[in-house]
Amino acid sequence: MAEMDVEMRGNAIDEMLKKKRDLNPLPEPETLDDLVQGLKIIFQDNEINVEEVNEYMSKYKTNAREWYKYAKFDHHRYTRNLVDQGNGKFNLIVLCWGEGQGSGIHSHSDSHCFMKVLDGTLDETMYSWPSDSEDECELQKTETHSYEKDSVAYINDSMGLHRVENSSHTNTAVSLHLYSPPFDMVECFDQRTGHRKKVRVTFYSKFGQRTPFVSNLTFISFDDVNLK
Repeated sequence: MAEMDVEMRGNAIDEMLKKKRDLNPLPEPETLDDLVQGLKIIFQDNEINVEEVNEYMSKYKTNAREWYKYAKFDHHRYTRNLVDQGNGKFNLIVLCWGEGQGSGIHSHSDSHCFMKVLDGTLDETMYSWPSDSEDECELQKTETHSYEKDSVAYINDSMGLHRVENSSHTNTAVSLHLYSPPFDMVECFDQRTGHRKKVRVTFYSKFGQRTPFVSNLTFISFDDVNLK
């Protein structure tokens, strides 16, 4: 009964916040900071309105002068650079993709994942989940998408797995990702066998500052995983 009361109060608060935003819509985010502050207001709700977040992130027009301090590249792998922790409700991260760099095939730990391209072009390949009834089975591709600057994409685990890559061998790419709730572990998958492995993900930098060097024993990027 107590749990039901808490849930009912939470739903009532969500409805109140939604009505308040309907009456007083958030102004369009003109800067990256506007976007961050607006997202914090949206994520006061207990339930996530995917369409609302997609639309709001789409309204922000990328400006390199605003996100440049977070854009830290590495010659060997793409990087994850923390921008904001969203009052504990989400992580907002700038990902930097060198020429030809990409992720492995991965899930999202039951989180919502929004991706906005800030610069360049990114390609997404989606896969179905491997069958639990077979020891080895090649992952099946389901969809492919190409996203250009200011495009916004969304995925969660019910939609399948995916990998993201910068297919260009002459241009870099930068993207802004929102994960809610935040996570530090994901599952990565071998395309040929469907085997999976849990991987810890870390930040290359936080709030514009390079994080201390972490040995290869604990720093693992999706594309570093060697699945057997």
